[in-house]
Amino acid sequence: MPKLKTKSSAKKRFKLTASGKVKMPQSGKRHGMIKRTNSQIRKQRGTTIMSKQDSKIVKSYMPYSLRG
Repeated sequence: MPKLKTKSSAKKRFKLTASGKVKMPQSGKRHGMIKRTNSQIRKQRGTTIMSKQDSKIVKSYMPYSLRG
């Protein structure tokens, strides 16, 4: 069998936790901060855990990473 390629965009954007969940940066922080409330901006700091359905897709993009 030939080796599978990892999607470069996925390896740059997502990390896997030790338990196999997908960690991603918060969305909605690129532009338009003026129309967002201060509490919304505070909640969007840092990273978050991706939903189970979406993480299944992302894990298929990274075949050789640990799949907890």
